[in-house]
Amino acid sequence: MQKATAQASSDVALVKYWGKKDEVLRLPENGSLSMLLQGLDTITTVEFSPDYDNTVEIDGQLDEEEAQRVLKHLQRIKTLAIEKAVISAQQAEQLNVKVVSRNTFPKGTGLSSSGSGFAALTLAALAALGLELSEKERSILARQGSGTACRCMCSGFVEWKDGQTSDESYSESVYPPEYWDICDVIAVVDQGKKKISSTEGHQSAQSSPFYAARLRHMTQKMSDVKAALKEKDFTALGNLVEAEALEFHAILLTSTPSLIAWYPGTIEVMHAVRQMRAEKIEAYFTINTGFNVHVLTLSQYKGVVEERLRQLPLVQQVLHATAGSAPRIVEDHLF
Repeated sequence: MQKATAQASSDVALVKYWGKKDEVLRLPENGSLSMLLQGLDTITTVEFSPDYDNTVEIDGQLDEEEAQRVLKHLQRIKTLAIEKAVISAQQAEQLNVKVVSRNTFPKGTGLSSSGSGFAALTLAALAALGLELSEKERSILARQGSGTACRCMCSGFVEWKDGQTSDESYSESVYPPEYWDICDVIAVVDQGKKKISSTEGHQSAQSSPFYAARLRHMTQKMSDVKAALKEKDFTALGNLVEAEALEFHAILLTSTPSLIAWYPGTIEVMHAVRQMRAEKIEAYFTINTGFNVHVLTLSQYKGVVEERLRQLPLVQQVLHATAGSAPRIVEDHLF
């Protein structure tokens, strides 16, 4: 056994997944596409030892609920190590763990910290146990901890295949990070924890009267977004991504119970982005299950987009990211 530290990037979903066909395996009702975000990262150190008491520290805090989810995932990885004869069942039983994790961006605010978190956790735990897996196997494993972590195990622009079985539901890179100079300028309108639980939201998705229609059109939507990526048609891509975000939130708003993610600052940013486009500044918004806003633009507009967002009264902080790489092992441990 050894100590291992991994760094993984968050992502922004261009086509979002919402609803699960299998809650335990985290099999999504639809496929999705995303861009990894270099600059929004999670660094996690994992060490297995009989001397530890199964502690999980995230951003300097001990969160019992989050710890149980992390420990459950680590047990899954230990079980896999037993199956592959890397460790014995007796060894696994004696191995407790210490986990320390840090985020470079606000956690729990709709910026996919669970995706980068479980991607970093998975890679670090595999390295600590000396367990070698293919990228596909790592993606499948990470998915069982957090759905979005499935995408965060890959690089650049990523597709998550929905699949009907666990082995069929994995992510793969569609294009590398350097393929296109898309920038993500993130308007942070609040740094508090989001009130909407993604787990609960997935469970209530089918109660929306619009959900079935969304799934019917998903194949065409995925095809259109992939075509815009292939052709590097940013106007087409931006319009598709923005429309997808609004459709996604229509599902949240019309589910039972209704889920309202937006804050006043969220709407302020949305209007500001529309005004930028009226002035020929190509920028498009997308929003996850939180209140903070991803604004996608090209490198030539990045500076002006950042400046416009900083001027908004309800924007607390502006972050920026470019297309990111796959998770990697790093040498600097957190303990």
